[in-house]
Amino acid sequence: MSPAGVRALAGQRVFVTGGHGFLGQPTCRRLAEAGAEVVAPTHAELELLALEPTCAAVAAASPSVLLHLAAHVGGIGANQRHPGAFWRDNLLMGVHVLEAARRAGVRRVVVVGTVCSYPKFTPVPFLESSLWDGFPEETNAPYGVAKRALLTGLEAYRLEFGLAGAFLLPANMYGPRDDFDLETSHVIPAMVRKCEEARVAGRDEVVLWGTGAATREFLYVEDCAEALVLAAASLDDPAPVNLGTGREISMRDLAARIAAATGFAGRFRWDATRPDGQPRRALDTQRAQARLGWRARTALEEGLSATVAWYRAHGPGARA
Repeated sequence: MSPAGVRALAGQRVFVTGGHGFLGQPTCRRLAEAGAEVVAPTHAELELLALEPTCAAVAAASPSVLLHLAAHVGGIGANQRHPGAFWRDNLLMGVHVLEAARRAGVRRVVVVGTVCSYPKFTPVPFLESSLWDGFPEETNAPYGVAKRALLTGLEAYRLEFGLAGAFLLPANMYGPRDDFDLETSHVIPAMVRKCEEARVAGRDEVVLWGTGAATREFLYVEDCAEALVLAAASLDDPAPVNLGTGREISMRDLAARIAAATGFAGRFRWDATRPDGQPRRALDTQRAQARLGWRARTALEEGLSATVAWYRAHGPGARA
């Protein structure tokens, strides 16, 4: 990260929701390295689903910048089991954070959205201008719609109350400290755990969801954290900004990469009774380059190697 790009954060107080989570930890570390004073309450210390405690916490911290990273997230299975909770929690947390920032006179708010907000059949690569062209893929729609609503909220608060900020749309993230619980995890940590457990147990088959034909784009968590800090330092623009690598990969090819990274030498059986989710995902990232001077640095192979190493060192129960 360019020191000049984050110089404006030196001496600034920055409030971070979700600061102890998967994305929050590297983001807070980078903020501190940029010279910011970071305030990041834990979930036990602050319940964002309650408006007045959220407003009181932000007011007491009196930050100049606020990053909203907290989210109720999970893979396709978790979204299918808890669509109401995913919609409710993510919408309420975002609304409460925006209102708290308004009341406290925060200068800039950075809200992290989700690639799940894009319409199911968005042309690839996804352009930010396509965000409202249709309904999201059904299995992730409640979560995606809740996050998309926060973009409207941020724009509305800018118009009425002068609350400046930015809205970032990262591709599917992965990396160390991810959630490896098979009931709630996303695709990369789930594949890593299944392959590693099969290798250790000597099994020659791993069952994976879907047909293997769906595609995704993956962003290493450290690269995403770098973009967030750059946005916190300088970005006041109502237009959403994609964060990604521009590399699209099928689930079959991803499984082969993870097999190589873990040393699993068996075969994959694809369970087509399970959903694929959105057919294709890949982002156009020109806006991030133009407005943040940011480009993802970490190749998928490098990121997978670091993720597998962390999993082997900490086991499936450890997470941010």
